[in-house]
Amino acid sequence: MITPEFNAACPIPISQYPHVLMAHGGGGRLTHQLLEEVFGPAFSNPILDTRHDSAQFTLPPGRLAMTTDSYVVRPLFFPGGDIGSMAVHGTVNDLAMSGARPLYLTSAFILEEGLPLETLWRVVCSMRDAAQRCGVQIVTGDTKVVDKGKGDGLFINTTGIGVIEYEQKILPQSVQPGDAILVSGDLGRHGMAIMAVREGLQFESTIESDSAPVHEAVLALLQAGVEIHCLRDLTRGGLTSALNEISESANLALNVAEKWIPVREDVRAACAILGLDPLQVACEGRFAVFVPERDADRALALLRTHTNGSSACKIGVVTTERTSAVRLTSLLGVRRMLDLPSGEQLPRIC
Repeated sequence: MITPEFNAACPIPISQYPHVLMAHGGGGRLTHQLLEEVFGPAFSNPILDTRHDSAQFTLPPGRLAMTTDSYVVRPLFFPGGDIGSMAVHGTVNDLAMSGARPLYLTSAFILEEGLPLETLWRVVCSMRDAAQRCGVQIVTGDTKVVDKGKGDGLFINTTGIGVIEYEQKILPQSVQPGDAILVSGDLGRHGMAIMAVREGLQFESTIESDSAPVHEAVLALLQAGVEIHCLRDLTRGGLTSALNEISESANLALNVAEKWIPVREDVRAACAILGLDPLQVACEGRFAVFVPERDADRALALLRTHTNGSSACKIGVVTTERTSAVRLTSLLGVRRMLDLPSGEQLPRIC
């Protein structure tokens, strides 16, 4: 029996095959062994265990939400998470941004020849555990092996399906003048956790990724009757990209204040060392919420009851101006445009 511990030994006899071989993707005995002894036992559930070319399942009543994403983070393991747990969290969170309750995931692995099987097993175990915590099932998937030097170790692609059980239309076009803009927690930790490891930076405390599922917090808002106009997770491009995308889609100007935006001091210091803007750094467990002003305090109170929401804040308001613009009032009281980032700030962090 395979134990659930994250550091459990890989069930494939690594003394014989300690690394991924091209033959693991060839459809023969080693492919069968990889599926039967790694992916099958880790992700086992009644739908997956039929071992058919497609998953068959029944969906509850309601509108469906579907999303897909790919994960190419380097390094594969970082403080607070790894590529496996992040792939689950990221997909679940994308569904949550539509107000959906996540149900099912697919998972496709692109493996580079030479990847240690022990590394693959650790990632698979982490992915399994994250799926269990999120209450989702991985119901189908795929595995491919690419030549050494072509895959940077391991890539993961996921697709998620969820059900929307509420009538609210949570879209950028639903944003209204006067809406309060909230964020669910402190910003920038995911990107800085990875960059600190990559650049060998050391601080008094370890910066851990904020990678976490957020669907429970979103569903709590919906269950409490909070009128949510829009949700957006703060991944690539961070808060800056999210606000600009929503402003453009809604054709409304947004005003935010830097003094209200929660950024930990160690994250701010790391950004200063690397010449980065923390508002442009990716998160993997944070989101922005647009709600009517009358619901702002209640929404904040609910968010702060969740593990990752203790630093939830109101950071700004939607104006009546029919123009796509995001204006930031700095700590010094100077107003400036908060423009989309130019170029690639943080390569390979998600």
